[in-house]
Amino acid sequence: MTSPAEQALLDKIDVLQLPGPTARVEAIRERFIAVVPEICVERAQLITAAYKETEDQPVILRRARALEKILDNMTIFIQPDELIVGNQCTKPRSAPVFPEFSCKWLEDELDRLEKRTGDVFLISAEKKAVLRELFPYWHGRTTNELATALMTPESKEAQRRGVFTVGNYYFNGVGHISVDYALVLEKGLSGVVAAAEAELAKLELTNPAHLAKHQFLTAVIAANKAVIRFAGRFSALAADMAATEADPGRKAELLEIARVCAKVPAEPAGSFAEALQSFWFIQLVLQIESNGHSISPMRFDQYLFPHLLADKTVTAEKAQELLDLLFIKFNEINKVRDEGSTKAFGGYPMFQNLIVGGVDREGEDATNPLSYMCLQATANTKLYQPSISIRVHSDTPRALYEKAAEVTRLGLGMPAYYNDRFIIPALLSRGLTREDARDYGIIGCVEPQVGGKTEGWHDAAFFNIAKVLELTLNDGVDPLSGERLGPSTGELTTLAAYDDLMAAYRKQMAHFVKLLVISDNAVDVAHGQRAPLPFLSSLVDDCIAKGLSLQQGGAHYNFTGPQGVGVANVADSLAALKKLVYEDKAVTLAEIKAALADDFAGVSGESLRQMLLNRAPKYGNDEPYADDIAHEAALAYCREVEKYTNPRGGGFQPGLYPVSANVPLGAVVGATPDGRKAGTPLADGVSPVSGMDHSGPTASVKSVTRLDHVIASNGTLLNMKFHPNALKDSQGISNLIAVTETLFNGGGTHIQYNVINKETLRDAQAHPENYRGLVVRVAGYSAFFTSLDQAIQEDIISRTEQMF
Repeated sequence: MTSPAEQALLDKIDVLQLPGPTARVEAIRERFIAVVPEICVERAQLITAAYKETEDQPVILRRARALEKILDNMTIFIQPDELIVGNQCTKPRSAPVFPEFSCKWLEDELDRLEKRTGDVFLISAEKKAVLRELFPYWHGRTTNELATALMTPESKEAQRRGVFTVGNYYFNGVGHISVDYALVLEKGLSGVVAAAEAELAKLELTNPAHLAKHQFLTAVIAANKAVIRFAGRFSALAADMAATEADPGRKAELLEIARVCAKVPAEPAGSFAEALQSFWFIQLVLQIESNGHSISPMRFDQYLFPHLLADKTVTAEKAQELLDLLFIKFNEINKVRDEGSTKAFGGYPMFQNLIVGGVDREGEDATNPLSYMCLQATANTKLYQPSISIRVHSDTPRALYEKAAEVTRLGLGMPAYYNDRFIIPALLSRGLTREDARDYGIIGCVEPQVGGKTEGWHDAAFFNIAKVLELTLNDGVDPLSGERLGPSTGELTTLAAYDDLMAAYRKQMAHFVKLLVISDNAVDVAHGQRAPLPFLSSLVDDCIAKGLSLQQGGAHYNFTGPQGVGVANVADSLAALKKLVYEDKAVTLAEIKAALADDFAGVSGESLRQMLLNRAPKYGNDEPYADDIAHEAALAYCREVEKYTNPRGGGFQPGLYPVSANVPLGAVVGATPDGRKAGTPLADGVSPVSGMDHSGPTASVKSVTRLDHVIASNGTLLNMKFHPNALKDSQGISNLIAVTETLFNGGGTHIQYNVINKETLRDAQAHPENYRGLVVRVAGYSAFFTSLDQAIQEDIISRTEQMF
């Protein structure tokens, strides 16, 4: 039942007629789009100085002192017309450098940053000189180097040959987390400090175990007080600017900014503006402390709504403008990755996933006016961050569903759609309580977790399922190098039955998943020893109570989530072998092996390739033959992954999604029996191979439902592309919802849509200057199309363009 306060808000804010962008929003958006990303060296300078000053202290205290040094001394500024303030670097959209995680790759690539084919960064000669002077201090001190030392030679060789990569956390911070934002809004950071001080008072330092807890809690208190001072710096700056501001309107705005920043995040937020500003300071500092991406707001419409509801003075127009301005701020966050990683994370993504809708902790619909306003903010700003998502359940209001579909029609690749009906059971199967499972959000691309309680290590690795099949077909020998990587499971021509082939595939899978776990756990241990994060840890249960950082197992829930890539290629390859070789006897294993080795060269090779493409069953067409094989091939990976545990006391959970790693992982796989040529991209997520789903969108999603999405509890990803004409009217909106429901009722957990035609993308390639603001869905995230490496652009263009 709607409360009187909620009814008053509904009377003020018509969710079906929300305001469009104001002139201020449009001007700030255009200013942002014109910015070219640069490298900022200020953080690297400050943290290096801090580490030199604290070499005799425990690592957790060094991390707190480093954060203090950065927040107390970094450049701050307030841009014209801003109402939500706070910057990461000396310029918007610049990327800081985090030498404590890794720096040797950046030393090697400094002179190439401006010459990349994607994710280009400007950097002056002076800044290069600064970094080259700083980097020697970090040699031998980084998480990357410790992780390398902990890995086995076999696991490192498997990575080098492209069987898997743990590069995400190998070179960078972890991220992939959502903190207890509601705690800050309700109690302020002063409340966090008080909680830490209370635990500190309980310690008996004659107990050896309490000494480490004492250090951790001391670090938590110092880090939180540093964030409070950081906000105070903006309050002082706004007051100083107001003193010289001639325009009365802007002077009043600056004075209000000064008032708000003096209050939050130290104290509980009251008004909607205070809550938004408090949230932004937390989101910002989490990025400054660690360069892990996918630090996600998650259920923003739930913990911000009480402040909108209680704000009796804010108008609908002002509330929407404030929200729009916050959405633009999300896009100012940036990071620099090594050039190899830009092939898997193209487009400067930060994966800050904000999700609306779904059920609440009691299982009731949680939709509120802010759910609609967040979707409207995406429509108003038309940028790639935050990565907006929607949770769907059996009682999702039709109006919210249609609002989401209308935003989809804009062609931004957002929102992504998630299925409460099967994600909640998947989380229950991993040990979450029912209430926590109902309260899930999405981290980064497609990874579900409960916010404020989880250290999920989602996206912990990309595992190349197609490479494992290639090694199976070559008795464990890598055909690209001629070296043995896996166990001997039999020459292909000796695998007399399809069951023999599958047994060999499973044996290879078990071998390489074990090596993946070794590598992931090595990186995990390295982060715990060299880069604990006191501020982040203080905002996640149960770190303060346990006296442990997240990196040491302090979270309530702990997981590691690597994802498999290439499901459709493996499914189509196995289906072709089973049908054409083992059943129809249309071609021999020897002929297949020779054709693959030659990349289908010559007339006979191409003839065989056409047979594989056109006569074998294909996943994605609602054909049980291929779809059941996809189910088994993916399950072989998932069952191996979930056997293992991590150093933080949690389990491994599998996912099936690639970000955009299907492109670089395809580059290290030779020709495959599905007819794919050597070095070309693998299929995207759990989507069918491009061009092989020829039976329409409903058939495609029915095939996807035959995978076990519950066991793949770290997330699955389904991309689908529609021609804009397919969604041009209300019938198109209804059709889109029907496709989504077909997937969700059948057991799928995620779907996202690109709504754009190939001609527009080709023109953007030819004339990028005309498409600076063109946003497309890449994988589990959206990005400016023109910022992407051409290989990723081509992969997006090649996806099947559906019509109803």
